[in-house]
Amino acid sequence: MSTAHETTTALWAGTPNPRERFDSLKTHLNGKVLGQPALIERLLISLLADGHLLVEGAPGLAKTTAIKALAESLEADDHRIQFTPDLLPGDVTGTDIFEPETARFRFEPGPIFHNLVLADEINRAPAKVQSALLEAMAERQVTVGSQSYPLPDLFLVMATQNPIEQEGTYSLPEAQLDRFLMYVEVSHPGAEVEHQVLHLVRGQSSGEKREPFTPLTQETIFSARREVDLVHMAPELENYLVQLVLATRDPSPYLEGLADKVDWGASPRGTIALDRCSRARAWLCDRDYVTPEDVLSVAPDVLRHRVLLSYRARAEGMGTNDFLQKLIGAVPLP
Repeated sequence: MSTAHETTTALWAGTPNPRERFDSLKTHLNGKVLGQPALIERLLISLLADGHLLVEGAPGLAKTTAIKALAESLEADDHRIQFTPDLLPGDVTGTDIFEPETARFRFEPGPIFHNLVLADEINRAPAKVQSALLEAMAERQVTVGSQSYPLPDLFLVMATQNPIEQEGTYSLPEAQLDRFLMYVEVSHPGAEVEHQVLHLVRGQSSGEKREPFTPLTQETIFSARREVDLVHMAPELENYLVQLVLATRDPSPYLEGLADKVDWGASPRGTIALDRCSRARAWLCDRDYVTPEDVLSVAPDVLRHRVLLSYRARAEGMGTNDFLQKLIGAVPLP
């Protein structure tokens, strides 16, 4: 019986090996963005799982740099949108423009009609703009007036937000948060990485030449996604994955002390996201099967924004990360 890897090799023998190309892409990105290997892995998982990514961290932690580096490493067009309180929906989606010559309206596409969209400081946009972005992320289309316009087949929204400065910001509603495949928190690097960053920036300022990187084609990305779909997940592990999501809604079977700490748990969309991310991580690790380590690795980032804690939990100083850590430790592995 042939493995999934052998099957995909036979199907796409005429195209560059997707796994080799993604390995080189990962090495390239880690060389440009130092000290953030987890963020780089999450970016690649989002690309493979065809989902959107929300990155939160203090200023200066290379969030925007990492996303721009990924965009430059693909044969795809990208656009950065700086979200501000005065941004309008039409500034993102585009708008109908009246042409006097023809006495008709013509649709002028907005920056959302790119393959990779960087939504910088997304929580600074008002509710109307967030609603317009929500349709694009969920339906892969934009509606202006009575007409809907499809977005590109390769379409990813990679958003950032700053957890420190909250003045003039608008919290993302749960419906919008749920459309993000993962919610990644970025922390400060250690002293050794700080030295490496200094040397890297000095080299860039002095015009130091780096080995050129051949961007990945969109066909390579689509081929890799088809291989990810063939990654095997054992029934026992699939059951564990489902039980983990169910436990976010009702943790009482595993820990009685958490029963009153959560108001809402992850939706079935969270189950689907956890499955897709686990398969993508297994594929990145050069395996054609999912292990418990894959599920445990991505579970916090997949579930973090899909759990709404109760007032009692917040009053006791419990955060979502604390809740998930206890819950994941309580649900027995297969």
